[in-house]
Amino acid sequence: MRRSIWLAAALFVAIAATCSLPAQSLLYRSANLGGTWVVDPGVVQFNFVHRFYIVPGPGHVVVNDPTFTLATGVGSKVALGGQFATHSFLIQTGAGSQSSNETQVFARWRAWGGPEGSEGLHVSLTPAYNLLAKSADGELGADWTSGPVTLEGAARVAAKPLGQSGARAAFGGGAVVRVNRYVAFSTDVGSFVSPTVRAAWSAALNLLIPGSPHTFSLEVSNAMTSTIQGNSIGQSQRLYGFEFTIPIHLKRFAPWLHGSPKPAALGPSAAVAAEVRMAAYRFQAPSLTIAAGQAVRWTNDDPVEHSVTFDGTEPGSPLILATGTYVHRFDAPGTYSYHCTPHPFMKGVIVVK
Repeated sequence: MRRSIWLAAALFVAIAATCSLPAQSLLYRSANLGGTWVVDPGVVQFNFVHRFYIVPGPGHVVVNDPTFTLATGVGSKVALGGQFATHSFLIQTGAGSQSSNETQVFARWRAWGGPEGSEGLHVSLTPAYNLLAKSADGELGADWTSGPVTLEGAARVAAKPLGQSGARAAFGGGAVVRVNRYVAFSTDVGSFVSPTVRAAWSAALNLLIPGSPHTFSLEVSNAMTSTIQGNSIGQSQRLYGFEFTIPIHLKRFAPWLHGSPKPAALGPSAAVAAEVRMAAYRFQAPSLTIAAGQAVRWTNDDPVEHSVTFDGTEPGSPLILATGTYVHRFDAPGTYSYHCTPHPFMKGVIVVK
């Protein structure tokens, strides 16, 4: 236990010292699937999953199963992170010993597709190491988003599943349906390929907290820990709980880690063709059409910082302070979708003819 605590602390220090990830949205991921999530640098991402069940009488003891996730970005397509769970069933399931803390460290590479929430196919590769099972694990994840629906799939492998020798494969799949920009429903199922292992499943009501980068879900599942192996093993108990996503913006605590935002300079022949106000946590003109060589100016009318972060390779803005502006000239025709890094539910698109 002491070693796991020190490892979790070291992981947090390493993450806090670097640039990291904005908020993951639970409106694009089901409870027991990691998804293909690799988001922009800029904050430390902290996800907290808490599940519990009540042992039948006469004791009626409440057993809590929390999992903590910390992650950081390295470039635009790679993430590093780890999970720490204070109650795991891995070793108890595989070898009959007592449950213990579970720590998994992982990296994730988004091999195909745009950022979370963008339309189309997304593919990621996640190598990991589970310290409790002493197992090198991995997951090939894929999801496809079209309008309000996201379909998910995962193929997993564990070198020492359940703490025993002999590699084993696992598969999972799920779906998310968004009712509107604030509410979604999700479900999934996954299991090791073995007749003796119970499948893990979940169902959840997922919520975006208005005016914030946080998402929250109310969950029911039979999986205890949110690791590659933990999401592939179902228990006999039905667990209830929630997940909360928390982005920690380092600039608020250490401003020297980020430069002051500087307005983009207009070229000599550029003309501001359109204005976009950022107000009420929305881009007030979410879709604009301009000509090549023209520019767009964004003005932040909210009391918090926003950004203009393009989903492709086009360079975007730093954080834009309240009442600040940002100007960007578009030289090449195309469709430029963008979002706000601190508030990824804010989205817009510029069409350049």
